[in-house]
Amino acid sequence: MIKRMIIIALVWGSLLSYDVLAQLPPVFGEKYEELTQDDPRVRKYISPLRIVWQSDESGKTIENAAKLLKPGNGQAELINNDLCILRSTDTEKPGILLDFGKELHGGLQLVTGMMASKDPVKVRIRFGESVSEAMSDIDTINGATNDHAMRDFIVELPWLGSLQVGNSGFRFVRIDLVDPNVELLLKEARAVFIYRDVPYLGSFKSNDERLNQIWETGAYTVHLNMQQYLWDGIKRDRLVWVGDLHPEVMTVNAVFGYNEVVPKSLDLIRDATPLPQWMNGISSYSLWWIIIHRDWYNYHGDLEYLKEQEEYLKGLLSLLLTKIDGNKEALDGMRFLDWPSSENEKAIHAGLQALMVMALDAGAELSQVLGENTTAGQCEDAVARLRKHVPDHGDSKQAAAMLTLAGMMDGKKANKQVIAVGGAENFSTFYGYYMLHAKAVAGDYQGALDNIREYWGGMLDLGATTFWEDFDLSWLENAAPIDEIVPEGKTDVHAAYGNYSYKQLRHSLCHGWASGPTSWLTRHVLGVSVVEPGSKVIRIEPHLADLEWVEGTFPTPYGAVKIKHTKKADGSIATEVDAPDEVKVLK
Repeated sequence: MIKRMIIIALVWGSLLSYDVLAQLPPVFGEKYEELTQDDPRVRKYISPLRIVWQSDESGKTIENAAKLLKPGNGQAELINNDLCILRSTDTEKPGILLDFGKELHGGLQLVTGMMASKDPVKVRIRFGESVSEAMSDIDTINGATNDHAMRDFIVELPWLGSLQVGNSGFRFVRIDLVDPNVELLLKEARAVFIYRDVPYLGSFKSNDERLNQIWETGAYTVHLNMQQYLWDGIKRDRLVWVGDLHPEVMTVNAVFGYNEVVPKSLDLIRDATPLPQWMNGISSYSLWWIIIHRDWYNYHGDLEYLKEQEEYLKGLLSLLLTKIDGNKEALDGMRFLDWPSSENEKAIHAGLQALMVMALDAGAELSQVLGENTTAGQCEDAVARLRKHVPDHGDSKQAAAMLTLAGMMDGKKANKQVIAVGGAENFSTFYGYYMLHAKAVAGDYQGALDNIREYWGGMLDLGATTFWEDFDLSWLENAAPIDEIVPEGKTDVHAAYGNYSYKQLRHSLCHGWASGPTSWLTRHVLGVSVVEPGSKVIRIEPHLADLEWVEGTFPTPYGAVKIKHTKKADGSIATEVDAPDEVKVLK
């Protein structure tokens, strides 16, 4: 019996809350401690908000579907009143599509009644980030897959009981009867929402509700990806991609402050990548690991944690110093910035040249903190050499942005000649974050706000509740929203687009690397930058552009800093700040 209980605990560990696993009954004993793992997440049950579609409106094969919209309690009952009934025939197998209102991570709980037959009833479950995905079949036509997470499968439901299934990212769920001539009495179909129950310590509000919604959507996108580790996507790419992690970590800094998911993820990829291997097989991703550690230390000032990285950091920096040919980067492994720039060799070289400068600069900073002055000096010498070679940006917004941020290209020139051309055309969800920062270097805050409204706002216009793995403004033309059945003559935006590893319905609609505007708005509009490690000294320098007012909070290890900026009649800005005593504020 005990052995069976242990197996159940291990199998369902991802669905158990931290409190349950942290308090094993005494019968388990100390010898079972090594077999258990605490789960930092919680789960909540959410009833659907609406029925998007049902195969039968006549009442012949589906009755009382609206019952599923009522709040449930997860308990089967010896009362068969007021249940949703699905009946199949020789020719009809009913199905129903539920909408839970916004993107969630987790699964589905189904509670049944007393069917006439006690035999289990087979149902097909399909999770979808869009209506189209939930209505799709796994095939080679529209790209729907079960990669990383099972989102299309058949299960058996018990007589007068309940079952919890699924572990994916979704907003919509379709339920179909599989066999002919069976009846299913369904009391409840609730989402099992699994997430970290952490407060939003950072905030952003302005007189522009569109920007407010974008900030919140970016925050929520990363929140959903803060699972056992910090993932890139909750449906697909449920992995620690350390390059993609950088904009996600900056969102964590701006919204949640310190959270153990970041060091846990950084350590996971470090331990999985013995030198001289590159993290995730991509040389630039090892560079991002260094930059993330510099930023994490600056925000949180955890010197003890930084010391834990000393040996690996020193070895990685030594490796990078061997990947310079004269004054040019000579990185091997997969040479990658982001997917839209992956076929532009000039852009890749320019971006990697800039990224080497940024990473070695960060490495020198961290080495000085750790007392590794020799390594710091070697990094500084290498940076001086690398700065003498400024590659052609290949007319790439990604490359121009990185050259700007590395201080190797004039920001105003880069913005005028490359980044601002066509507005948000050729932006990418990942490197768009760095394009926005490069525009800030150029002083083009108005242009950046316009880009955010147009590009990230474009996803909201299509019904997004989280930001996507990829997006292009051209997708807006004649597109149907993702939260409705695609009308004839309209484009199915989820099934029609995508490229590289995210074609069509395989495309993730909740990708943490797309959250860039959240931390950007905190940094440049609310105006908060960290001056000394641990946020002991911060500078507040707002750039409101066309906004009339903005207010928000910024998390520090000592508590939140409250900030409000109001534009006066003469164009000047009145600022109010309330900071913890331990935080010095520069204006």
